[in-house]
Amino acid sequence: MTDGHRSNTRCRINLSLISHTNAGKTTLARTLLGRDVGEVRDAAHVTDLAQAYPMLDTKQGDTLMLWDTPGFGDTARLLHRLKMSGNPVGWIMTQVWDRFADRSLWCNQQAMRNAREQADVVLYLVNAGEDPQDAAYVDMEMQILSWIDKPVILLLNQIGPPQESDLETQEEQKWQLHLQRFPILRAVLTLDAFARCWVQEGVLLGTVASLLPADKQSVFNTLRNVWREQNLSCFHDAMAILAAQLARTACDRETVSNPTWTSKINGVIKSLGHSTPSEKDAAMQRMAKRLNADIHHTTDRLIQRHSLQGHATQEVLQRLQHDYSANMPFNTNTAAIFGGLLSGALGGLAADIAAGGLTFGGGMVAGGITGALSASGLAHGYNLVKGKTPSIRWSGEFYEGLVRSALLRYMAVAHFGRGRGDFAQGEHPTFWQKAVADIVNTHRSEVHAIWTHSTSTDNIDRTTQEIESVLAICAADLLIALYPTAAAIFDPDGEK
Repeated sequence: MTDGHRSNTRCRINLSLISHTNAGKTTLARTLLGRDVGEVRDAAHVTDLAQAYPMLDTKQGDTLMLWDTPGFGDTARLLHRLKMSGNPVGWIMTQVWDRFADRSLWCNQQAMRNAREQADVVLYLVNAGEDPQDAAYVDMEMQILSWIDKPVILLLNQIGPPQESDLETQEEQKWQLHLQRFPILRAVLTLDAFARCWVQEGVLLGTVASLLPADKQSVFNTLRNVWREQNLSCFHDAMAILAAQLARTACDRETVSNPTWTSKINGVIKSLGHSTPSEKDAAMQRMAKRLNADIHHTTDRLIQRHSLQGHATQEVLQRLQHDYSANMPFNTNTAAIFGGLLSGALGGLAADIAAGGLTFGGGMVAGGITGALSASGLAHGYNLVKGKTPSIRWSGEFYEGLVRSALLRYMAVAHFGRGRGDFAQGEHPTFWQKAVADIVNTHRSEVHAIWTHSTSTDNIDRTTQEIESVLAICAADLLIALYPTAAAIFDPDGEK
């Protein structure tokens, strides 16, 4: 086909989203489309007409359409009538039912008509919370779809919080085994409207590609490339947003005067009496407020970049014990006491932030004294960089925790389906935390080197580039570890 002829021949590929009524089709459609469409309501047959929405398009005018269809209802009665007919498909297509008096049969007819006349591939959505043995309607609806004779991808919805890939695979295999007698079933995939990750959408598109006729393969590959470019652009923008915050944190400093022994003792006494914060305490408080505000602002930008709405909830900073490092030209004993006081400050900081404030409460005092008594080995930790002007910065240990926290925030946003509504921070699955910790641990030397070289805001651009590179590698490795079948998204040349 010549380029000139190709430019005048637009191709439209259709995916029909079909399910039992009230199974979450429109909710999933919103997540896949990245925008609010249709009406979402906890009731049967909210959608009673098939609606087509552009999902992807090319510069040549080719389009991938996603159809949101009416849900199946009263499937047993419909199946009985179909079996009584010598021509089931012809019978249901020619029947005339009142849209309101016979709403269930009307919706069944609309769903089947769309699948027969429009669909290249049917996306059949089921409730993964049900056992396939108990979901009798699924078997009946698969029989009905068999008469349409279009390839079907079964999508497991309503799975709850994200699960480890092995558990998802087991659930997919259970449904595949139960429905293996239906030749039209070509794949079973997990795709939850609330908790899917964008890379799972890429896996879905790859599966669709394998089911299309040869004359649509080339166009669909172009559409997939459009999807890949859009989503990788979002991925790299997210890494840039997080990296900018991490670079600012690495370079953040507060200058303090060189304390004498008298001022250190007076500082402890003042702390015990809950007096006005010392110079060091005030400096730490300013840093904590800046970090807290920066984390909120960054998370809000992350949410917006993913076409979501809502705002970040209060972040509880990692409860690491060595929260600040002091750039102090002190001897070992002095550094131990100063380091102990700063170390103990974290206990109060974490507790106060967890409670929703930044008050530097009594936890700092008790923790500070305890830290000082056991800080004899911390001189090197608080003398990492010597200089003429004493200053306070976040410690390398704390900084590594912030890198882990950034990746967890990215994961939370990347898994938040638009159909769920406004973004709300929830608890991270335990296996996420371990996976993040393992991956960051493999890049610990790079993270520490970046923190070490971040001496001031003069080199913040270099710091941003370096931490963005490490962060992107960690995030991609993390997504591939959690979703192995999504590896081709990051390396399309490696796709088989």
